[in-house]
Amino acid sequence: MSIAQWFVLVGALLLVMGVASTVLKRVPVTPAMLYLGVGLIMGPTVLDAFSFNPLKQSAVLEVLTEVAVLISLFSAGVKMPVPFSFRQWRAPLLLATVSMVLTVGLVATFGVWALGLPLGAAILLGAIVAPTDPVLATEVQSRHPGDRDQLRFTLTCEGGLNDGSAFPFVMLGLGLLGLHNLGESGLQWVLVDVVWATVGGIAIGVLSGVALARVGRWLRGAPQRHELLDEFLGLGFIGVVYGVSVWLHAWGFLAVFFGAVALRQTEMRLARRAQVASVAEAPVSVAAVPSAAAGGEATSTVSQGALVFKEHLERLSELVLVLLLGGALYRDSWNWAAVGLALFLFFVARPLSVYIGLLGMRTIAPVRGMTAWFGVRGIGSLYYLMYAIQHGLPEALALQLIQFTLIVVVLSILLHGVTVKPMMKGVWRRGRA
Repeated sequence: MSIAQWFVLVGALLLVMGVASTVLKRVPVTPAMLYLGVGLIMGPTVLDAFSFNPLKQSAVLEVLTEVAVLISLFSAGVKMPVPFSFRQWRAPLLLATVSMVLTVGLVATFGVWALGLPLGAAILLGAIVAPTDPVLATEVQSRHPGDRDQLRFTLTCEGGLNDGSAFPFVMLGLGLLGLHNLGESGLQWVLVDVVWATVGGIAIGVLSGVALARVGRWLRGAPQRHELLDEFLGLGFIGVVYGVSVWLHAWGFLAVFFGAVALRQTEMRLARRAQVASVAEAPVSVAAVPSAAAGGEATSTVSQGALVFKEHLERLSELVLVLLLGGALYRDSWNWAAVGLALFLFFVARPLSVYIGLLGMRTIAPVRGMTAWFGVRGIGSLYYLMYAIQHGLPEALALQLIQFTLIVVVLSILLHGVTVKPMMKGVWRRGRA
């Protein structure tokens, strides 16, 4: 396809989405399903108008998926309820740790025994497909800052957390393949890739988020009264936090997510303090005071101002990447091994790991069941795959993992996409009954 034809195709898709958004809300079709369908029709599967080779274009695709995930993580982080509560966060933390480890282990076992992969490649495959996706899971994510729906919160928070918690297993798989130094008896992997990279990423994110919130509040307050470009601040925050984290060998995905959480939490805490102080100085009716805790904004905030812009970027990146995904699939991309992996992941590994991970939690059955099913795989998995390829994955193994990962993502888009709206409506009705 020529550049002009690409402009027409992408522009037409944007126009269709702009016009048909209300219609799409009423039918069991997600935007990702529409983009994938266009990609499959225009790609090698049907018309062969364009094709995309993930192996040859792995460097470009790594950057594209990396940026998409970072934007999505920031958006997810600022939607987390205020104030922070360890009790509320317990479920997603268990999903991002216990369930993550179980999923990687189950997929790795399937990879060794059913797919004939070496142990390192099987663990790498498990790490690639285990994390749920913050980009394609918009239908089951928190819809706005302060959204307190337990299911949406759990899935959104899990997606933000496990895009970082999967990284140690990516490095473990690469290490077992001889592409990363694990150290004597794996000690370097434990100390650097697990402990430091995780703790360091969280610390960098939290400190950065708190600092930006305080600086933004100070600049907007008296006597400075500065007008701030929240969109630029949000993008700059993502870039600096991620860059510093990678530079210091910490997990940047965790840093950006926790940075966004800390930014939002600190902004709302400062807003409440200012509100209490103003009420104490000039008492007014309680009804006349906007409540930040209830979702109101006492003043403008960086997180709120940047969110809308980030969501638009997120939707645009989803369109481009899913369209390329469709163009990367050929008719012979489908085989029983790849389909079997996807079915094992969706119907065995994900539900089993969720139910074990949430043992002891007082989670109502519908929420637990929905959490077990809606482990959407997508752009994050593609990023980890491209990351591994860029770190010297042998071509034959790379092609094999590309095939497995693409089929998993495609089937996730289709199966989860067609079931999300009916199932979410069912849970919502039962919740109101």
